[in-house]
Amino acid sequence: MTDSMAASRDRGEPRDQRDLPIGVFDSGIGGLTVVREILRQLPGENVVYFGDSARVPYGGKSPETVTRFSIENTHFLARRGIKFLVVACNTASALALPVLQRRFDLPMIGVIDPGAREAVQRTRNGKIGVIGTTGTVGSRAYDRAIAEIAPDCSVEAAACPLFVPLAEEGWTEGEIPLGIARTYLDPLRGSGVDTVILGCTHYPLLRGVIADALGAEILLIDTAEVTVAEVRRRLEERGLLRPPGAGDGERHFFLSDVPVRFREIGGRFLGEPIDDLAWIEQSDIPWYER
Repeated sequence: MTDSMAASRDRGEPRDQRDLPIGVFDSGIGGLTVVREILRQLPGENVVYFGDSARVPYGGKSPETVTRFSIENTHFLARRGIKFLVVACNTASALALPVLQRRFDLPMIGVIDPGAREAVQRTRNGKIGVIGTTGTVGSRAYDRAIAEIAPDCSVEAAACPLFVPLAEEGWTEGEIPLGIARTYLDPLRGSGVDTVILGCTHYPLLRGVIADALGAEILLIDTAEVTVAEVRRRLEERGLLRPPGAGDGERHFFLSDVPVRFREIGGRFLGEPIDDLAWIEQSDIPWYER
């Protein structure tokens, strides 16, 4: 029996599967930009978010560790009766998604493949850029995803590690972030790419300075935006969208540890205040159940 099937047995099946929430997990706070897109594109959907803030970041950890964390996070969300899972962490999408798909009887999606497909569809000259954390760029996950879809496309990547603290501190405009963006992105701009994937869930907050640094002629692909569009399509196919007139969905946020400024920073990422935020008791976290 899969973990999600066991969870369904324990909690009892609901009368209407459409009312079940969409589950989203990330290693910390960045996945809230994906939730923000769900609220924009699918305002009627219920959402449960889990941020593994006790073990962030995932980028420097081994594939085995990231996979174990991802299984545990998914198990936590599955116990809460989700109908669809979004792996909002680029590292977990790259390293753990195939294992999650085999282990859980649950429709799910990561953020890498939707971004890669959109970039391939939108590029005009077959030259695609990818920007992300050092770990994401080093994994070459986007390179592989693009190569599977369009082997003739070329990929240029640039690691932009300072974008994460800039986004979390709210330094998303002005000369300082623009100067940093130009330093990171000038080589990419000169490489001939016409499309660039924002390969980190923090980066949509810096979209303005990234666009200024790259130039208006380069198209930016927001992975959160295209991932949620894919979620909508898959829910429609399965008849799992909440019915029209159901009202705005509920949002619940869980963390494995609570940074002091999570509400402040998270509200900036989400675009609205975070009201229902819970720090999970350790006894309720799946990795303590083994």
